[in-house]
Amino acid sequence: MADAKREIERKYEATPDTRLPDLTGVAGIARVLDKGVADLDAVYYDTGDLRLARASVTLRRRTGGDDAGWHLKLPVAPGVRDELRAPLEDGVPRSLAGLVRARTRGAALLPLVRLRSRRDVSHLLDGDGALLAELSTDTVHAERLTGGHGTAEWTEIEVELADGGDPAFLDAVHKRLRKAGLRPAGAASKLARALAETGRPPAAPPEPDTTAGGRVLAYLREQADALVTSDAAVRRDLPDSVHTMRVATRRMRSAFRTYRKVLDRTVTDSVADELAWLAGELGADRDQEVLTERLTSRIDALPVTLLLGPVRGRLRVWAGSGRAGSRGRTLSVLDGERYVALLNALDALLADPPLRPAAAKEADVVLPKAIAKEYGRLAARVDRALALPAGHDRDLAMHSARKAAKRARYAAEAAAPALGKPAKRFAKRMKAVQKVLGEHQDSVVARDTLRQLAIQAHAAGETAFTWGLLYGQEEARAARCERELPRVWEEATRGKPWRL
Repeated sequence: MADAKREIERKYEATPDTRLPDLTGVAGIARVLDKGVADLDAVYYDTGDLRLARASVTLRRRTGGDDAGWHLKLPVAPGVRDELRAPLEDGVPRSLAGLVRARTRGAALLPLVRLRSRRDVSHLLDGDGALLAELSTDTVHAERLTGGHGTAEWTEIEVELADGGDPAFLDAVHKRLRKAGLRPAGAASKLARALAETGRPPAAPPEPDTTAGGRVLAYLREQADALVTSDAAVRRDLPDSVHTMRVATRRMRSAFRTYRKVLDRTVTDSVADELAWLAGELGADRDQEVLTERLTSRIDALPVTLLLGPVRGRLRVWAGSGRAGSRGRTLSVLDGERYVALLNALDALLADPPLRPAAAKEADVVLPKAIAKEYGRLAARVDRALALPAGHDRDLAMHSARKAAKRARYAAEAAAPALGKPAKRFAKRMKAVQKVLGEHQDSVVARDTLRQLAIQAHAAGETAFTWGLLYGQEEARAARCERELPRVWEEATRGKPWRL
């Protein structure tokens, strides 16, 4: 995997005549050290239709300076990006090309813009000589290579926080620079400015549409973007990335079902089926991760006197073998053609949505009815679960209710931009119901795994005492969830919450 670092910076407009103010004394700056001038030459790559630029992703090959090589920058938040680096070579490194595959999908990466910069660098140091931030004045010449032939020139100032620095430091420097008359840059990056000034920039996002169809489509676009964005995070094996990707698939499937009066299910069902396939493939990796964390925490909570046999070692072996297999399976799925076909199908659906007549109506008329229907389904499933005696059938009924609670919650979250606080309150109540039902289901799954671990331990001649003890604890947790459900459900349904 490519080397990575978190880049946190601020950019400011400047001219060749701009003079920086004295920053000594600002936020602990004891000295401003001149580091000289560097000449940088970078070629930025993208598809012909600017798929990376539309997502604020940049991929460049740069020479000059002390970090020559390939750089891929992935947005995290305004002014914050993850920069991944690879050694200098002629073609796009495979390690970086894989991280943008969900966006390029086989389209060629072409040289898009060339930026030649003369960078005057200073280091902002504290009293101990430690680096607080790097300040640079860049004089930039941009040349369009694909999609136009224009050129542009400008000067800008950057302040990049040192690794591990406090972002509040940039706020203090910002105040000093603003007081000196500097204005924040209008473009988020050099590439964005170059595209705007040398030819065709990325297409603007669609205008907000307040109809029922517009609201549902905006939510689906948000989830589709979350899915594609999380692809790179999954490939980098970042914490919670598989969960984020899986949730995006679930939310889209839920929206297709809940808002069937808005979108034609004869068209969306095939996409929903593929989303279900992807969620299932991702599930092996995510479920393994969650279960390992759960069992590890349970073992850590036991007194050492109750840890009989190589309990931790057996769990590590189980988790390691399962993780290796599930991780490889996940990456194989993301590299496969079926996954790319799904992403293309999503794009096509969102570009030409199969809208039904209700889509043209006001959102506050159509969306509450759909949410109320999901609530009715959940209420029926909760009633059935509570009516059953403890055991396998109740476990299945509670799991079914959990899925209904999730759909009701997602339905309200999708409608929240249109319906406001009532939908947000309803979603919060449904989340509480989902939480207790989810804890119950997690216990069911954990017990099954603990039983298998106990069998393996016994077959190896080890005592199964600790595994049995943990099984009993999970059984007690499940029983507690079953006792809590009536109270949680009563609180969630108080005041007719489905009347949005």
